[in-house]
Amino acid sequence: MPKYGHGVIGMEKQMESAVSTFNIEESPWGLKQGINHEDFLKIFDPLPEIKEILLTSENVEEARDKLRRFAEDLLWKYKNGDIDVDAMDRWLAIEAINVFLNIISEYGEKAAGFSTLEYLWKATKGDKRVLSIITEGFVEEFKHLFKAMAGVTGYSKGWLGPKLEAAGVKFVDFSKIKGRKAALMRSEYLDKVWEYIKSYLKKYPSGLDKHIIEKRKRQREKLMEYWGITEDEWFDYRWQFSHVLKREKGLETLRELNELGIVKVPEEDLKQVEIAVKYGIPWGITPYYLHLWDFENPYKEDRHVRRQVMPPTWYVSNMLQHREDREYYFDFMGEHDTSPLDLITRRYVTIAILKAYDTCPQICVYCQRNWEVLEPFMAGSFPGWDKIEAAIEWFGEHESMLDVLITGGDPLALSDKIIDKIMSRLSEFDHVVNIRWGSRIFVTVPMRITNSLAEILGSYIEPGKRNVSISTHFETAYEVTPEVAEATYKIRRQGIYIYNQLVYQRNVSRRFENVALRIALRKVGIDPYYTFYPKGKIEQKDYLVPIARVVQERKEEARLLPGQFRPDEPVFNVPRMGKNHLRAWQDRELVGIRPDGSRIYLMHPWEKGISETKLYTYPDVPIKEYLEYLESIGEDPNDYWTIWYYY
Repeated sequence: MPKYGHGVIGMEKQMESAVSTFNIEESPWGLKQGINHEDFLKIFDPLPEIKEILLTSENVEEARDKLRRFAEDLLWKYKNGDIDVDAMDRWLAIEAINVFLNIISEYGEKAAGFSTLEYLWKATKGDKRVLSIITEGFVEEFKHLFKAMAGVTGYSKGWLGPKLEAAGVKFVDFSKIKGRKAALMRSEYLDKVWEYIKSYLKKYPSGLDKHIIEKRKRQREKLMEYWGITEDEWFDYRWQFSHVLKREKGLETLRELNELGIVKVPEEDLKQVEIAVKYGIPWGITPYYLHLWDFENPYKEDRHVRRQVMPPTWYVSNMLQHREDREYYFDFMGEHDTSPLDLITRRYVTIAILKAYDTCPQICVYCQRNWEVLEPFMAGSFPGWDKIEAAIEWFGEHESMLDVLITGGDPLALSDKIIDKIMSRLSEFDHVVNIRWGSRIFVTVPMRITNSLAEILGSYIEPGKRNVSISTHFETAYEVTPEVAEATYKIRRQGIYIYNQLVYQRNVSRRFENVALRIALRKVGIDPYYTFYPKGKIEQKDYLVPIARVVQERKEEARLLPGQFRPDEPVFNVPRMGKNHLRAWQDRELVGIRPDGSRIYLMHPWEKGISETKLYTYPDVPIKEYLEYLESIGEDPNDYWTIWYYY
């Protein structure tokens, strides 16, 4: 079987790939290989014609031609109204048939770098080697694809409809009822939908909930007693900065807190941190963020916060393998290739990044810049004013720069004096309309947002000329606390807007989990801005979700909130190219399915339709593997069944 990625004949100049060196029969996802032939053939139950074509075809080319004719005929029957199905099931069938045609096409095979059809044909024929390597992920993809093509998924009722009916909430055809009666019945129905949503939201406590506030007060007092400090010291960001848990000392502190029974830390976590410390793998936690954990019950209520800072085994082992070439191997976004000058990254027409500080108070395991940000408050992370001045001059020389994003690292960890100096210089350029700070300080050390810092930032707003904004990064409602509310209020009353960029990683991807976050953010005056698909970096495998889950969340969960609660846009950052909007089906193509069930997508960059560009080949997370993960943490995979039908 061929390898896949770019380097495919005739397509080298058209696309790049995340997977150019991997054999498609190798998989990092751990799904069980080997399918019984009789069980495999059951995938064709909705469309036995496809099985017959594959069984009777002498070779792949014959199968391709016959399948194309069958699928095109089926497509026309749906479009001509010859098949009697619900309108929504008809729409889905048409989408699924087009996906199938894409997958079996020669173009799809060249784009993916291998033939999905060849695996399908051989497995149908009973090829023992192929049946021994394909997984349930592969089987489930085609089972659901064929169900969709046959119009028998039940998609027209939605994922929530059957649940509501089971709870006694019957569907009402409002087109048959008029006037006040219709309005009252619809209002009653929508109230019942909200009650059902609330049953999910209860699983995701906010840091603003009274019982969480009280629990964290007790936990804070335990840590203050451990460190022998006062409340004033705890709420002083300088104390927080100077007591970040990092290196050997931080590991010793974590072990001691565990041994004293103050904070329970699983032994496996301590082991992985020990390896990380020994080999210089980025790791660090602020005392404030530590107090957000549930000290007594690791990975139950607090999985999403612990996993952000405690590196799992897979991550540590992969980082370890590439210690020597980390700077390039983990540079997923190709920042080495998009930096016109030191400290600057540019991928777009009217905005560029100024990396003013190459470190953070805390390390996020899934960080895009894990090749660059090596530890909290790393020595030498401030590049010096001469370099910053040169970068600022570059912005002054480029009048296309309407927006300057100052990031790092976390630049709000810099001193007030440096922040003021950067703002002052950038404000000299009339073409700069917005100065934006990218910072997670609200989450990691919210007490850093002092009145003086807020006033410095706000002083550079000139109505009608220039604005100032902040992009931050909350992952869960659990992180939104009274301290956050106080910090955001200081900023907002200066006229500065704060926007949230969520990384939609698997630890925060349960049904309505992001809805709970959006509600909490509205309470403290933060606007959801982007919902980022994780960067697809294979060392961060334990954080990735299928693209289908991001799109599903947007359609089936976020849409139930008011518009001002959900202005965020789901995006995929195409390496070296920039953001691809996932809501638009026109910006990606499903061109293959690996034996492990990974979908292969062609991602279209933002330049499409504007100038000549390349496509990007991306192997997604197998949906089956993701659903197994959800089940392992107590979720019901049946709650997510429509995920298979987001292509």
